[in-house]
Formats: sequence, structure tokens, C-alpha cells
Amino acid sequence: MAHLPSRRRLALTAPVVLSLTASLGFLPTAASAAPVTTSATRATDAPALAYVVNTRADHRTIGSVKKAIASVGGTVVASYEKIGVLVVHSANPDFGPRIRAVRGVQSAGATRTTPLSPAGTTDEGAVQVLSKAEAAKVAKASGAAGQSEPLEADQWDLRAIGADKAATVNPGSRRVTVAVIDTGVDDTHPDLTANFSASQSANCVGGVADTAPGAWRPYNPTEDYHGTHVAGEIAAARNGVGVAGVAPGVKVASIKVSDPKDGLFYPENVVCAFVFAADHGVEVTNNSYYVDPWLYNCMDDPDQRAIVDAVNRAQLYAQKKGTLNVASAGNSNHDLDSDAIVDASSPDDGTPVSRTIDPHECFDVPTQLPGVVTVSATGVKGAKSYYSTYGLGAIDVAAPGGDKYQIPDTPSANGRILSTLPNNTYGYLQGTSMASPHVAGVAALLKSTHPYASPAQLQALLKLQADSTACPTEPYDGDGNGVVDATCVGGKRLNGFFGHGVVNALRAVK
Repeated sequence: MAHLPSRRRLALTAPVVLSLTASLGFLPTAASAAPVTTSATRATDAPALAYVVNTRADHRTIGSVKKAIASVGGTVVASYEKIGVLVVHSANPDFGPRIRAVRGVQSAGATRTTPLSPAGTTDEGAVQVLSKAEAAKVAKASGAAGQSEPLEADQWDLRAIGADKAATVNPGSRRVTVAVIDTGVDDTHPDLTANFSASQSANCVGGVADTAPGAWRPYNPTEDYHGTHVAGEIAAARNGVGVAGVAPGVKVASIKVSDPKDGLFYPENVVCAFVFAADHGVEVTNNSYYVDPWLYNCMDDPDQRAIVDAVNRAQLYAQKKGTLNVASAGNSNHDLDSDAIVDASSPDDGTPVSRTIDPHECFDVPTQLPGVVTVSATGVKGAKSYYSTYGLGAIDVAAPGGDKYQIPDTPSANGRILSTLPNNTYGYLQGTSMASPHVAGVAALLKSTHPYASPAQLQALLKLQADSTACPTEPYDGDGNGVVDATCVGGKRLNGFFGHGVVNALRAVK
């Protein structure tokens, strides 16, 4: 099963981001970074481990490094030359130390700790599939309320950010595409098919983009439902069927990055996804996951440092090409502005070892990378969701992600988020995975309204137009068990729970 934000997403303060960027020598570039496949090796028959090798982005250096890779028992799978990232497979246990000693290599490391791994977990609790009887009850209420979509009465989240009203002003432009980097999207779903962009979709598992028809769909629709749910939150059409998305007029694409063996999101897959999105004209990416196998990648570890370097080069490249990247903050209820966090889940592809990390030196990828919009989650009452990671200077904006303890006045009384699932079904999920696509949808509306806005300008507008939300006046007890679960620091206009505030879709189209 795909392993997504059941603990994840951090974000740096600006000074740390800048020092991180400088120390690693990240190489943003506007030139094309299309991968050059140099081996037919696939993830299913790869040697023991996969690596990312990051070099200076010049042809001569990359050529010499490729020769060195071969000499120490490595096989280049993909070469993203314009950003200086090589994806390599090697069974040599000394490959990492030996390749790091090669001239021109700036960082290199393994992208996993074991060849095979167990399945991960998804979100904050299992999916709740909407039954036919429940759907009929919701549809009756929606009709009575004059809502255009049969299940809209249960979509408290749309009303919370004014997305229902925004759709009557501007549902979004067909010239804007949001790519869902995730477990795959079922584009045959009747709420998604009209808005789906096959030409901007791919399967990036293994680090090489496969654009064959349908390659972007879930491997197992029963288990890999996450990407389809996210896609519906963003762009489910207002077509009189099922639910509506935040931006029902924009296009949505699928870039699948979850491994078929274990459902994990390995770095080489995500590098491929960011570059593919950038090179195919995607305006916004949604990233409701963290890059496996480390919840936090620490800069004093050569493998983890290389992961941060490689993924950051790719996402900076996307930004340079005009793509805004939005990511969920994580479901660990961690304070990213604290002095220490206990990470008991890493590495998640083998046997986790509990470690205490400094969130200013160890980073959740991609959400903590420079320029990425980091999103915390709220429930129907507007309070921080009990699971949502937070932190002053870490969270940019907040959005509805659902909370089972915050009960809405809807037909289902379900505090989670209702959206599309594979095989023409619908269901509820909660998590910062669900908050991030709300922000991606609002960003798409902003891009529709301001077609020439850069990623930095879109992010500024998201923050400027957000509904400022103050810290709670009472001690925060998200699950109601009498124990203080988190402490909010900051003022109404900027704080650790909500960042600059809850995004506003109606303002985005005005």
C-alpha cells in the first residue's frame, strides 16, 4: 500500500533554506533536463541498491563520472544532465564511498537501505468508502440545497475556503494543469476524465518516465487510491456527477512515483517526476507524500544529504521552468520549530531505528525544500487537525485536511474529506495529504486569474489572500483527551499552526 503522510512534511525558515541551498551547491537551471536513458534496467530487475550521484552540470564532468561509475560496478539508469543528477544501480557494497571520492561528484548516496521492503501506511487512518445508501442520503440533501453536484452537501471543505462560490466566478482555465505526483490516478473516473491531461502524465517509477497509455494509473486500484482522491479534490468536474474539485475547470495530470513492490516513494522517482512536470508545461504540482526511506534526511549523513541534493535540484529546476510545487506538512503532530524531534519510523524500507533529530538540520523532502509551499491541515471548526505537523516559520498556509474529532453539520457528519476513488467510487480520507491539494487547487485558480504570475508570485498571493487565523486562546487538545497536544506560537498574521492563514479560493478568482 502506498505510504504517504502518516508522518511527514517539514519546512525550513528562510535563513536555513538559503544556507542549505548554498552549502550543497544546488543548480537551478532553465535549460531542458530531459533524462537520457542509458540502460534498459528496470526497478523489477535492478541490482541490490539504487543511488543518486550528483555532479557539476557540465558534459565533460558528467562523462568522466559515468566512466568512474562503471569502473566501480555501477550502471547508469537515467542521466538528468542539466541538473547534474545520475540515477545508478549497483550491487557493490562500497559503491557509495568510492563514487563520492571521484572528482566532480558533489554528493552521492543510496536511495534505500534494503532491496525489498514492507508496505507502508497511508494517511491518518484507513479510507472510508461511501456506500450507495449513504450516497443517496447525501444526494437528497444536495438537491434540497440547490447544489450542482450530488455529493456536494458533504463537501464542507469547499465551503470552508469559498471554493463553491469561486466556481461561479471562474472555475479555472483549461490552460492550467496540476500534476498529482502520487500513487497514480484513475483517469477513467467520470468526475476526472473530462479534465484529465494524458499528454502531461507518466509513470516515473525507477527514475525514467514511461508515457505509455495508462502507465500513470494505479497498480492496484483497491490499495493505491490515494492519488485519485487527491486529483478529485483538485479538479473533479462540475458535471452533475459525484463531487466537485476546488478548481473544476483546470486540467489534472498524473505522475506515478509509488514503487509497485512496497508502495514507497523513492528519490529517483521523485526527481523524474519534477523534471517531467517542468518539461511538459505543468503549472502546479501537488506532493502529498514524503520521499522515502527517511522521514527526515540529515545533512551529516552522506546518503541522506545526496537525497536532499538530488530532489532539490529537480524541484528548483521545475520552479525555474514556471512550476509551483505544493506539499503537505505531515501527520506526525511534530513541531518543526522545536529543538529536537524523535523519528521512530526511519528507515521505512527496512528496520526503523529511533533517533532524535534537529529539524533545522534534518529535512523532510520535498516539503522543506526552498520555494515549496508547505501546508498544514484544519478541520471543519477551523482548528488545526489533531495530527497535523506545525511550526512557526515552517508552515506557509493551511487548508482543510479533515479531522475525525471535528464533526460537521453535513448529511454524513463525517469530518474527513470526501473525494473520488478508483473504479467510479467515492470515499473519505483525512491528512495533510488532503490539505495540500486544496492549496494546489487555489494556486491553479490564481494561475488562471494571473496567467503570467511566476511560482514565487503565486506563493506570495496564496499568503496575501489567506484568511488570517490566530492561535487558539485555550491550550490545544486536538483529540479531546485532556492532554495538551501542541503549542501555537506567533500572531494572527503568521503563526505555527496556520502559517499566513487558511487559503481563500474566492479571493483567488477576484
